[in-house]
Amino acid sequence: MVPESDDDWLLVAGDVSESVADIGWTLKTLASRFRKVVWAPGNHELWTHPKDTVTLRGVARYEHLVELCRDLGVITPEDPYPVWEGPGGPVAVAPLFLLYDYSFLPAGCATKEEGLAYAHRTGVVCNDEYLLHPDPYPTREDWCRARVAETERRLAALPSGLPTVLVNHYPLDRHPTDVLWYPEFAMWCGTALTADWHRRFRVAAMVYGHLHIPRITWHEGVRFEEVSVGYPREWSKRPQPPGRLRRILPTKDGSA
Repeated sequence: MVPESDDDWLLVAGDVSESVADIGWTLKTLASRFRKVVWAPGNHELWTHPKDTVTLRGVARYEHLVELCRDLGVITPEDPYPVWEGPGGPVAVAPLFLLYDYSFLPAGCATKEEGLAYAHRTGVVCNDEYLLHPDPYPTREDWCRARVAETERRLAALPSGLPTVLVNHYPLDRHPTDVLWYPEFAMWCGTALTADWHRRFRVAAMVYGHLHIPRITWHEGVRFEEVSVGYPREWSKRPQPPGRLRRILPTKDGSA
């Protein structure tokens, strides 16, 4: 991945790697190429993987990654939101870390327990259940709710006339998960708590990954753009070559 100009920023919507060493190498390489790199963590970065020499769990692992990014000059969800002043700006670019709370339940399921039981019956269970630990929170959904509350407070404090680009590993609304081959996987894809954020926070674009279905959808007039690079095994099925940069701003008409 290389920039088109010396002023380009790169938005990284998570799942760089499961290894802290590889995450650091990748972000260091990207930071040497782009004017600014903005990172939002994915679930894979948060895994305590048996092959990773870093054995931190939960919040401690996330905080370790934040410090790694800061040492590299990479913007994290814990930093002040930078403002893009280039074409299509000014726009606040906000990397988010929100996780999920199992509220995107499969049809016919009313609770997390019912949803997980259904997923285990179908054999479609995210590895997060075994590798993504919420310590010191009791559950991943507790961690999610705490992250949502703090992030909501910070976004609400932005100037009322300033548009935003929100970068999160998961879509902020459920609609992008409607095309999943295995609908039960949506439980690990976000939270209903953010369903109105694209309206409340003047969103010019909502950038996400996770689904491995690169595309643009429009929801209530707001662009949702899935930007995942994906696995090599997925590349042959896609019309575009891997690693192609997606332009978020400016839009084709030059606006936000």
